Amino acid sequence: MTAAPSTVMSIAEVEAFAMRILRANGLAEHQAGPIARAMAAAEASECRSHGLYRLIGYVGSLRSGRVSAAAQPRLERVAGSFLRVDGDNGFAPAAHAAGVAALIDAAKHNGIAALALTNCYHYSALWHDLDPIVDAGLACWAFTLGQCIVAPHGGNRRLMGTNPIAFGWPRAGRRPFVFDFATSAVAPGEIELMGRAAKALPPGWAIDAAGEPTLDPAQALAGALLPIGGHKGSALSMMVELIAGPLIGEPTSRAAVALNNGDGGPIADAASLPLRGGVAIGWNSQRAPTWVTHQGRQCLPITARRPAARRVQRACSVAKMAGVINSVNAARMAAMASRLAVNVVPMPKWPGGAARLAASACAAENPWAAQGMPPPSALPTTTASAFTPWARA
Repeated sequence: MTAAPSTVMSIAEVEAFAMRILRANGLAEHQAGPIARAMAAAEASECRSHGLYRLIGYVGSLRSGRVSAAAQPRLERVAGSFLRVDGDNGFAPAAHAAGVAALIDAAKHNGIAALALTNCYHYSALWHDLDPIVDAGLACWAFTLGQCIVAPHGGNRRLMGTNPIAFGWPRAGRRPFVFDFATSAVAPGEIELMGRAAKALPPGWAIDAAGEPTLDPAQALAGALLPIGGHKGSALSMMVELIAGPLIGEPTSRAAVALNNGDGGPIADAASLPLRGGVAIGWNSQRAPTWVTHQGRQCLPITARRPAARRVQRACSVAKMAGVINSVNAARMAAMASRLAVNVVPMPKWPGGAARLAASACAAENPWAAQGMPPPSALPTTTASAFTPWARA
């Protein structure tokens, strides 16, 4: 059998090729541009399942008329830090492009902001959508629903989407920390590519239509994929279903199945980064104190990137006097906080729920008052693990 001829293309040529194909099939330039750039970025990162391979689906949905080729995304400020883009039944990359600058501006101004993308179709990788946000110096999260092809842990039929989660963390002078992964064992596109290459699946990826484990890509696509990490992956997937679906007024991945017409294009699922909709959150660490919660309790106010050493020393001194942390941990805490350039206010440990730190203790150096917090005696009971999220780093 003669091998198919191969073509070597530069990243710029990949983008131009994708743009040419999309425009030739009637997609407006403002819609095609973001898609072509996302495909080129995927190919550059060797993420083949979100690269040029996706042109087949994009063209299919254009030719069937399911997606509006001339869609005009509309940005709306729902509340001070909550933005929404109505994708006008177009593709999500264009909707994201219409809202990301406003998301960045809102996060920088208010400290935190959220962007919901609705009424659009997602088919690209989430990490690419986070790039401009981390480049602006913001930490960010993104959620979107995926194809309803995942069985819950212990289940034998489809219930949830692949439901990816993405996170980005900027680092001064270095490349940002970014991840993007499905809450299923693998994305359907990888299964499709393995089927084309006649490769067997690893164990634990999928079940067939009868609910039995399978290594066959075709049987997996006819059956269901499995979540990552068993019950933990199931829980994460359901979280994404709720955030990127009902929370922003979009259907769940299972409900969106009825909207698909079999044209091979991106599915109509909910999610600020959708299969049909999606959610992106940007956080600006340079703004006022942000409350971090643990099990529904107030735990730790963080004010980032301010001169930290003196306040950290005072906070650790008070905590050490109260028996909350010992000398070694106090030193470690101060060192880590100084490296991170944040102000840390440790919370009382309340050993056995009995010991209390008097509000008058070291009153002249009381860090709680400096942060606008209630006195320790008024704070809810919590545990040692509920504060200093980086203490385990």
